[in-house]
Amino acid sequence: MLGGAVTAWAFPVHAQQPAMPVIGFLGAVSLDGFTERVRAFRQGLKDTGYVEGENVAIESRWAENQLDRLPALTTDLIRKQVAVIVAAGGTTPAIAAKAATTTIPIVFVIPEDPAQLGLVASLSRPGGNVTGVNFFFGEVVPKRLELLRELVPTMSRVAVFVNPANPARAESLVREAESTGRAMGLHIQIFNTGTGREINAAFATLARARPDALFVLPDPFFNDRRAQLATLTARHAIPTSFPARSYVEAGGLMSYGTNINDAFRQAGVYTGRILKGAKPADLPVVQSTKFELVINGQTALMLGLTVPASLLATADEVIE
Repeated sequence: MLGGAVTAWAFPVHAQQPAMPVIGFLGAVSLDGFTERVRAFRQGLKDTGYVEGENVAIESRWAENQLDRLPALTTDLIRKQVAVIVAAGGTTPAIAAKAATTTIPIVFVIPEDPAQLGLVASLSRPGGNVTGVNFFFGEVVPKRLELLRELVPTMSRVAVFVNPANPARAESLVREAESTGRAMGLHIQIFNTGTGREINAAFATLARARPDALFVLPDPFFNDRRAQLATLTARHAIPTSFPARSYVEAGGLMSYGTNINDAFRQAGVYTGRILKGAKPADLPVVQSTKFELVINGQTALMLGLTVPASLLATADEVIE
C-alpha cells in the first residue's frame, strides 16, 4: 500500500468536485520533519480565510524519502479530486506534480530556480498551472562557511554531509561547497548520507578522522533527521553548521538560511488565493528574502566555544 494512503477508501469517489475544497499536500519526506512548516502553511491558509476542517480539507501524501514513489502518490491525490496540489520537500515533488497534471493548480515551495527547471515560463509570469515560493539554500553555502569559520577560526578540515537521493541537486551543492572551501583554504571531505544508517556510519568515521567542523548541506531528509544529527554532533563534540533553524532548535550549534516557515506561510496564502479563484499563471513566483542566523548558546558552551561578539550582534536569535 502506498504510504500516506491509509484513508484511500474512506471517501466515495464522485465525478464532481467535493463540496468542501480539498488540498493535496505532496511531501518528499515525512510529517515528522515538516510539522512546523505545515503549521505555517495552515497559518497562510487562515490568513486568506481557510481553516482545515471548517471550509477546506487537506489530503497529505508523504514519500518517506523514497522519491520514486512521488508519481504514484500524485496520481492518488488527483483521484481524490483535489482542487490544488502543494508540492513540498525539494524540487522532485513539484516536478512529479507538473508531469501528472496540466489542469490542477500546483503551488511549490522549492530551493531552486523554477524557470531553469522548466516549472514556470518566468518568475514574473509563470504561465500554465504552476506557481509558488522560491527560497535560497545552495546560494548561501559560501556565507554559511564564512560564519562557521568565524565561530571556529582554527578550522581547516571540514566534513560535508550530502544526500545523494537527488543526484543533480547533490552535485551542484557539493560543487559549491568544494569551490568555496578551496577559496577559503579548507580541506573538504564529502560524505554521502542518504539514510539513518549512513549517518551513523559517517559519524563513526568522523570519530576516527576528527575533522575540525561539520557542514550539513540542505536537504529535506536531513531536516527529517535533525534530532539524530544534533545528538550525534553533540556526542562527538563537532561544531556543525546547519541550513535551517529547526536543527538548532533540536540542539544543533548554528544555522544560517532562509526562514523556511515564512516560505510555507506564503505558500499557504497562494493556495488560499487560488481556492478563491486566482489562476497560477497570474501569480508571480514569490522569492523568499528572509534570512536568519540562529545560534544555540548552550551547545556552544558544551563544545567549549566562545561565540564572538560580532556573531552575537548579527544573530537573529541565540537560544540559551
